[in-house]
Order: sequence, then structure tokens, then C-alpha cells
Amino acid sequence: MSTNPPNLRPDLAPDVHLRDSRRAGQPSIGMVSLGCPKALVDSERILTRLRAEGYGVSPDYAGADAVIVNTCGFLDSAKAESLEAIGEALNENGRVIVTGCLGAEPDYITGAHPKVLAVTGPHQYEQVLDAVHDAVPPSPDPFVDLLPASGVSLTPRHFSYLKISEGCNHKCKFCIIPDMRGRLQSRPAHAVLREAEKLVENGVRELLVISQDTSAYGVDIKHAEDRGHRAHITDLARDLGSLGAWVRLHYVYPYPHVRQLIPLMAEGLVLPYLDIPFQHAHPDVLRRMARPAAAARTLDEIAAWRAVCPDLTLRSTFIVGYPGETEAEFQTLLDWLDEAQLDRVGCFQYENVDGARSNALPDHVPDEVKQDRWDRFMAKAQAISEAKLAAKVGQVMEVIVDEVDTKAATCRTKADAPEIDGNLFIDEGFEALSVGDIVRVEVDEAGEYDLWGRLV
Repeated sequence: MSTNPPNLRPDLAPDVHLRDSRRAGQPSIGMVSLGCPKALVDSERILTRLRAEGYGVSPDYAGADAVIVNTCGFLDSAKAESLEAIGEALNENGRVIVTGCLGAEPDYITGAHPKVLAVTGPHQYEQVLDAVHDAVPPSPDPFVDLLPASGVSLTPRHFSYLKISEGCNHKCKFCIIPDMRGRLQSRPAHAVLREAEKLVENGVRELLVISQDTSAYGVDIKHAEDRGHRAHITDLARDLGSLGAWVRLHYVYPYPHVRQLIPLMAEGLVLPYLDIPFQHAHPDVLRRMARPAAAARTLDEIAAWRAVCPDLTLRSTFIVGYPGETEAEFQTLLDWLDEAQLDRVGCFQYENVDGARSNALPDHVPDEVKQDRWDRFMAKAQAISEAKLAAKVGQVMEVIVDEVDTKAATCRTKADAPEIDGNLFIDEGFEALSVGDIVRVEVDEAGEYDLWGRLV
């Protein structure tokens, strides 16, 4: 199986890591998981349920009795790639069940691929299971098929995504996620903590907290407290930080209460890392996006965060070429980036998405202008990254080992999320290291996005 190439993704699709053995006569299901880590968590839950019912998990088309394609529908390019993945699965296997965000548009899928066995929408676990039962009846062996304690994981054993909520209450004009996944639905805090505890007990060294809007966690359930745990992101972060694993926060909107998280980072309870989708800096562009238009105050907030936690790493994503964006508005974004000095930056060229309100805005930007602005933005972001990494040479820091081969150990610092940020490479004296180790290194070389170091 394969995940979709990252260059077409709104967020990277992690490599799939299947660990399974199949008994004789056991029905087996393949999984192609596309899109963001939130979708990956859905795939893990589906496969865990199927494993509990006696199904095997096949890492290739040939060994699967049917294939589930978990799709992404965030951008039109993502939709096209999802259709391509469905077509590949049909060609290679022939028996395909479609789920995920694009599944919210079943006619779109069946119009292109009428031979799919079933189409279900995002996080419709029961419907997916019903479709699998119809296509490949279960045949459990009660003496062999037991639910694995850690469930089925599609990531390496030492890190895991932890989804704390589903859906989103924002109404950004360029986004259709609320239409596909609904309004905010937070998980009870005690359920999140129970899952996290099990993951850590089974060897997970890093928990990556994800949702559509992490800052809003618990708003929909009025920050309910149950079994000693309150559904609020600050309380949850503190509880997770007590488990002894790295805790990394993704998709955090810069609400005022985010400042309450920064002392937890300064104390070392959670990683000093915030993934915040700023999207733009000019107030008029932000208003056209239907996003908070307070870029100047955001700079003040960033300065306040860094005053409390100087080691804070800030990651963000931006859109260039949004309808109506002028050269002056784009220049404001470049100037803002100069002042903000963000550590990790991604950028996308605006594109229409079927059903998004931004499609109807006037003054769409020509493709060649979008490309030019993207090139200029990324050149500035790269220069900032290169300077920030050069300043790390000589520092001693903790890193987590992701991979060890014959040439080097590939690691990440606390400033690097898997799949989307940079790496630190150890190419001497690394032979005794194992995946999941957390070790201290001295940085001795820096590039544009990566570091090199030696064990201390």
C-alpha cells in the first residue's frame, strides 16, 4: 500500500507502518490512508476494530480480500489524488470500499469509479465495518484473534497521534472541513487520558495531540469535568505532561487562553512547540478569509510567549494568492514574517475547493502571480530557517531517534514534528542507538532545514 505524495497534500500523509501476521484462512483487509494525521487516526481505529473481529491487515494489494481507501477532500488537488488512489486500488485489487472526507460526496466518487463496493463519510466507523462485513464476511478464531492491547498502529511504535476532538466551529471561507466533518465534538478528558496512558504503557515516547481546533477543546461540552479530569486544553496538556512522554500540540488557534499553555512548556511538562495556522497577516485578507484580523496583536502575543519560554518553536501555514490579494497585502505578509521570525513555515497557493465560499469572491489571482508569491515567500522562510538553525550549532539538546540504518541515525529535536519538520542526523558513533531512544547530542552542523550532531 502507499500513501499519497506529500507535494500535493494540504498536510503530509505519514508513511504507513503495518505490523501484522496472518493465520491460514484469515480474511484480510488492506488500507490506503490519505491526508492528515487526523485521518490516519481514523484508519487506525477502523483497523483495530477489524482486527478485533478476526480480520488480518494486509500491507499490499495482492494479500487483501478488499481494500479500504480513506480519502482526503480538503483541496481539489487532494480530491483528484484520492480518485487516483481509488482507481489504483480498483486496478490492483478490484474490491474497494471508500471512506473519509471525500466520502461526504458519494456521487463524485461513484461518478468516476462506479465499481466501488461502498462509500461512507468521515468518521463513520460503523458504516465502514458494515461495508467490510458485506464484502468480506468475518471468520474469527476465538482462540487466536484477540484485540491487541495497543490497537493497530500505522505509525512507528515510539510516537502516536492522539485525536482529542472532531469537527470545527470556524467558518473560514476557503475551508469545507466543517461541512465534511461537522461541528466541534470533543472527547471526554478521561477517555483521552486513558488512551494516552495505554499508548505510553506500550512504548510510545511522543504523543502528538491533534484535532481540527485544539485550542477549542472542550468548548462544546462546557469544559465538563468527569472522573477527575476537566475538558480544557490547559488541563489536558498538564495531565498529558504527567505521563512522562513528549507531548506536542498541533493545530492550535491563538486564542487568549493559549498563553496559559506557555508556562507548561517553560516547565518542561509539554514540548515548547506550537503549531498555529496563521494563514495570512494582512487584516483585509484575513477578513476576506473570515478569520480573526489581528495580525499586529498576534506579534505582541508571540513576543509575550517567547518572553516566558525563550525556547518556544512556532510552526505555521499560510496561503498566498487568496482572491483579492494585492501586491501590497502580500508585502505586508512578508514584512510580518520578517518580524515574527517563525521557526517552521509551510505555504500553499490558493485554489478553489468545490463548495467553499471563497470561490465566489472577486479578483482571483492569476496562477503565475500565485507561483511568484509562493517562491518569494518560501525564499524568505528558508532564509529565516537557515539562520535559526545556524544559531543552534554548539548547543546540546535532546533528540528522539526515528530511524537507524547503515549510514546514520535520523532523529528529531523537540522543535521538529514527524513528517513535516526537519531532522537531526548522527552519522558517527550511532550504531548502538535504537528507534525510540531519547539521547543528548551536540549540534555541530546546520543546513537550511536540518541539523547534524554527535552524541554527548
